[in-house]
Amino acid sequence: MNVDGSEIVTEGTGWHEQLADHAEIAVSFSVTGRDRASAVRDLGRAMAAAEPAMSRPGVKIRSRRLWVRTEWRGRRPAGCRVGEDVALLVTDVPALENILNALITAEPTTLSGPHWTLEDPSVALRAAQHNAVTDARRRAEGYAAALGGTLGPLRRLVEAPDHGLPVAFRAAHAEAAVVDVQELGLEPEPVRVTARCTATWALG
Repeated sequence: MNVDGSEIVTEGTGWHEQLADHAEIAVSFSVTGRDRASAVRDLGRAMAAAEPAMSRPGVKIRSRRLWVRTEWRGRRPAGCRVGEDVALLVTDVPALENILNALITAEPTTLSGPHWTLEDPSVALRAAQHNAVTDARRRAEGYAAALGGTLGPLRRLVEAPDHGLPVAFRAAHAEAAVVDVQELGLEPEPVRVTARCTATWALG
């Protein structure tokens, strides 16, 4: 029986992997013109050409960001560069290769992805949390045995703030008018969900 209020505090870490069912893609277009009006006009044409690729079934536009900046040659303005950054969410993973082919054919300035994600990470998170608590308990039992005691009931459990989803990016780009990303190995990858906790136990 714990009569002196002794406690054991341990940290637990757990993770669970689940095959990704969504993919994020970042794509940007930029053009340079003699002035803002001509640059914006040319960017509009580029975006119009890319719009069918970004509006395909299984693709959602998550955000669009327009930027404009003056180009300089020494201390003199030498034109204007404008661009648009678009964040896409691919919900139809089997169609990812076709979607990437269409996007790259539209000749973006940059394209990065896929960044694999889960539509609903709650199931994986619960499994990771269970594993984290199990890890904390296992550590506490070891310390209790080393002290010649037994592990008492749990008194407090605090979740660490840095649990979440590690990310990985794949890059894809091409200059040819017709592209095929089939050989780039862009199959869905497991997404690892992690959880960390700090547990306080009574020492018996």
